[in-house]
Amino acid sequence: MTDALPVDDVPDVFPPTLREVLLRPFWIGMLAVALIVAGVFAWLGQWQLGNAIDTDPPPAGATEQVRPLGEVTEPGEYLAEPLVGQQVEVSGSFVRGDFTVITSRFDDGEAGFWVAGQFRVDPDTDRTTGPTSLAVAVGFTPSRAEADAAASALDEAPPQDVTLTGRLISDEGAQAPPSGADPFDVPRMSSPALLSQWSDVEGLDVYRPYLTSNEPFGGLGEIHSPAPSELSSVNWLNIFYAIEWAVFAGFAFYMWYRLARDAWEKEVEELAGDDEDLLAPDADPSPRDGAERPSPQT
Repeated sequence: MTDALPVDDVPDVFPPTLREVLLRPFWIGMLAVALIVAGVFAWLGQWQLGNAIDTDPPPAGATEQVRPLGEVTEPGEYLAEPLVGQQVEVSGSFVRGDFTVITSRFDDGEAGFWVAGQFRVDPDTDRTTGPTSLAVAVGFTPSRAEADAAASALDEAPPQDVTLTGRLISDEGAQAPPSGADPFDVPRMSSPALLSQWSDVEGLDVYRPYLTSNEPFGGLGEIHSPAPSELSSVNWLNIFYAIEWAVFAGFAFYMWYRLARDAWEKEVEELAGDDEDLLAPDADPSPRDGAERPSPQT
């Protein structure tokens, strides 16, 4: 094996600088990808920021002005947040046999029950073309026996041709009764859940929100439903999301720089290892092919 090359014979190979690596076509292309990703994130952040500030908030006390139901929402639609708790007016008749006791109710801190029924809306009041119903809570009582008795009485003689005013509330979503409770109990005020118990529902349109009637029926107590608190014109959750998207945009550039730097450091280490191999002495000093090692000259 030949001896290591003299130092003068080692080729001059200098490691690249980080700037040289960053200016290579591959990493310039990766920078373009990072720019596209960051641009998408920046657009999402701007969109969140635009939705964070309500430039046209509803005036104070708007929910207390009684409006026709048809002006506030349509059957099947979710209730917009500024309209939650809106006082509305609607005319129609309750459907016989479709009153239900709603459990797990609290009225001004007192535990009890609601009685709710299917209210068939007068088509002249909501401009609908087919049969349309609204779930209406008609009263509160702390006694389950009184709630059952009121529901039975209303089933036999449901109020007809009445005009209701009350507060429109978002659907609470269906929920199974608590463990150990009657499996047929309804613990949530949910129009889809009540729809499964109503009669004469073929081709029926249903409002998603429900109404708490200002006037109680069936000898029940009035439901305490205070005005909703005024909404802030700033949605801090959206602002937090906007900040998150800005951080993600910056992270896209950081990842590009970090990957390029790692590639540069690896290349420098490999070149340094090659230089050490060239400059290292022969690892096997024994003669080869039986040749004698020449004696050192004096």
